[in-house]
Amino acid sequence: MSAIFYIMGKSATGKDTVYSRIKQDFPELRPIVLYTTRPRREGEREGVEYHFIDEDALKDFDRQGKIIEQRTYQTVHGPWHYATIDDGTIDLQSGDHYYVAIGTLEAYVKTREYFGEEALIPIYLYVDDETRLMRAINRESRQEEPNFKEVCRRFLADEEDFSEEMLLAAGIKEDPGPAGDEMTAAEDAGSKYGGRFFLENMESGYPPVAKCIELIIQGQRIGRQMKFPFKT
Repeated sequence: MSAIFYIMGKSATGKDTVYSRIKQDFPELRPIVLYTTRPRREGEREGVEYHFIDEDALKDFDRQGKIIEQRTYQTVHGPWHYATIDDGTIDLQSGDHYYVAIGTLEAYVKTREYFGEEALIPIYLYVDDETRLMRAINRESRQEEPNFKEVCRRFLADEEDFSEEMLLAAGIKEDPGPAGDEMTAAEDAGSKYGGRFFLENMESGYPPVAKCIELIIQGQRIGRQMKFPFKT
């Protein structure tokens, strides 16, 4: 059975770092590269972080009916579009292929609607707000032309886009049991199927993510998606 591991979280939670590490540690996973009309940031590469296109190219994909999901952010520079495109690189029908993608909660929901609930495995990353804000400020300060207004806009928008109500509506639930019990249960029964992961730092936060992916790839998954969600 093919499936997509979907990495998501608020800005500056470490999504990009986790995404890169997953691709490095699990070369069998095929990355799904999003498309965007926003300007390329320093250090970003075409076809790696994103496919960078203009609005005319995005409209062409729309006319061809190839847009799986799309969202637009009104920034101080004007609208920036992000989209997942059915460009022929995603094949969930043949073989036992696994993919990894990164996006927003809204994008996850729409992609799940497109491919079906069982096709997506959510990996939601979170940190406390103070850590997240400091990360965002430090990252932006390294840009050639820092835009701290945009940092603030993203930070505030995330509070609405990733509200607890939105997470629960998307089926990303918290396990009320002790946090330390989940990994043992997953190893014993293979029943954990995605969920929430605290990412204060890579040293402590990444191993549970990697273990979850490893268990699922090994075929140790039982029951419906999110029936017993991870929580760290």
